[in-house]
Amino acid sequence: MDMNTLYKNLTPPKGVVDCVLDTDTYNEIDDQFALAYMLKCPEKMNVKAIYAAPFFNNRSSSPCDGMQRSYDEILKVLHFMHREDMIPNVFKGSENYLPDEKTPVISDAAKHLASLAMGYTPEKPLYVVAIGAITNVASALILNPEISDRIVVVWLGGHSFEKENTGEFNMVQDIAAARVVWNMAEFLVQLPCAGVVEHFSISAPELREYLLGKGDLCTYLAQNTLDYMERFSDRCWTKPIWDLTAPAWLMNENSKYMDQRIIYRRLPNYDKQYNYSEGHKLMAYIEAIHRDNLMTDMVAKLTN
Repeated sequence: MDMNTLYKNLTPPKGVVDCVLDTDTYNEIDDQFALAYMLKCPEKMNVKAIYAAPFFNNRSSSPCDGMQRSYDEILKVLHFMHREDMIPNVFKGSENYLPDEKTPVISDAAKHLASLAMGYTPEKPLYVVAIGAITNVASALILNPEISDRIVVVWLGGHSFEKENTGEFNMVQDIAAARVVWNMAEFLVQLPCAGVVEHFSISAPELREYLLGKGDLCTYLAQNTLDYMERFSDRCWTKPIWDLTAPAWLMNENSKYMDQRIIYRRLPNYDKQYNYSEGHKLMAYIEAIHRDNLMTDMVAKLTN
């Protein structure tokens, strides 16, 4: 791999770039913010497709059900944005997690990404913003290894290296998929959850002041978050909307919204630990979020 190309693709891009979003949208309340933000930033992101990712927790009955609920939630957000033109570019993803590191889960999303990425090159890659279990992306790589240097994977997953384990929701759902992406993708950006992007959070007063009543989209995002949090908390709270930080990386010229460093990859293992032996490929690792700068930009974009 040419080092100039490597470092260029591990640095936030200049100008408008083509990208896709892989999202478990119904899992929580923050994917909706990320989806809306991406579509509200046409000066940087030309969104070519949106993929529904699987998830399984108390908001779904199975990974397949989680993927279907996420697909429906994507359509709901597009409706609130009056962006029904994007519906033909929304694809259902994996109905289950990878059975092992060599077997893909066939889905419309994986097949679309495996084909779409062939139109790009290491010099002009497709940016894959992933904010859920990374099954769809791993499956596309297994289906078509030729895309490994044609995409830049920007994934919100795992915890910071300072935490005692990698037991973060996006990662532990499908560790096999994370390991496939770590091993196969030539260009990888990791946004760790606990310890880093958890600091991008919003409070109830901010939701009411800046978003509630500011149009259909903003009202839905604000009320959805308020309803979600008020079921669990009877005290003062802030809610991480961490998923928005992944597309924000593409906006991060001059480190306005976050700090990063280029490091050797630390491979996630099945015991919820990272492999600390160096020698893997390089990646970009986000180590700090400039919360107020990014929050100001998010509010401006969403209320525009």
